[in-house]
Amino acid sequence: MRPYIYIAMAILSVTMLSCSSTKHKNISYLGEEIISTSQAENLEAPTLNIYEPSGDQEKTPVLIYVHGGNWNQGKKEIYWWLGRNFAQKDVLAVLPGYTLSPNATYDDQAAQIAKAIAWTKENAARYGGDPEKIFVTGHSAGGHLVALAVTNPKYNINPDDISGIILNDAAGLDMHHYLSENPPSASDNYNTTWTTNPKLWKDASPIYFINDKTPPILSYLGSKTYPSITVANNRFKEELIKFQPDARRITLDKKHVPMITQYIFGSNNRYDEIIQFMSEQE
Repeated sequence: MRPYIYIAMAILSVTMLSCSSTKHKNISYLGEEIISTSQAENLEAPTLNIYEPSGDQEKTPVLIYVHGGNWNQGKKEIYWWLGRNFAQKDVLAVLPGYTLSPNATYDDQAAQIAKAIAWTKENAARYGGDPEKIFVTGHSAGGHLVALAVTNPKYNINPDDISGIILNDAAGLDMHHYLSENPPSASDNYNTTWTTNPKLWKDASPIYFINDKTPPILSYLGSKTYPSITVANNRFKEELIKFQPDARRITLDKKHVPMITQYIFGSNNRYDEIIQFMSEQE
């Protein structure tokens, strides 16, 4: 069963609360740019949704959340509850979509997420957000994409514009290491997502771009997650602490999908931890 089916089932078990935020749907962030280098026809350009806190708050912090789904599935609409829950806690939540594999490579996707970040920087104030307090987060493939978009200089994101990165059971942090041992095939569209060119696998791996300019990183890891995610996160942590010796990683007794479905409940401790992390980055 695909992960988003589990998510849908979990949502049905939750008693919904009255909405205290404003949702702005399907906002274009790419303009007239090509959707992907694959030149796939008849594709709709990805858009983003914004969840704006209600009330008269001024300059709330901004959190950009990028969904996972193995780079070839998932959509931003599934995670409305995450956007709403953050907005109810006075955080402007931005949820961008992106073109999925096989209609896009990791490079296309990271470039789109970089465009979403740049768009948010330019437009956050229109929705009450503080453009000087932009954080990015993602689960699974989404964690990879936000980390890559921010750390790889080819995507033209100034690391000083990002106040912090929150990785949630992030996949793909060291694709060079993984693909060298597990070459990409047609399975899961990996031959399209990553290409079969080993020279590009380092370019796809955030671990090789960590430096003293990297924004502060808070990481979450499930103790029962996939072995490949555990290995990559451990390698990433070893590199990160060379530059951020106090970087915090929180390990939870969960499998991969529950690492995100826990956010369905607005009372989950992760919200407090993330908001605390955000408040510390002044």
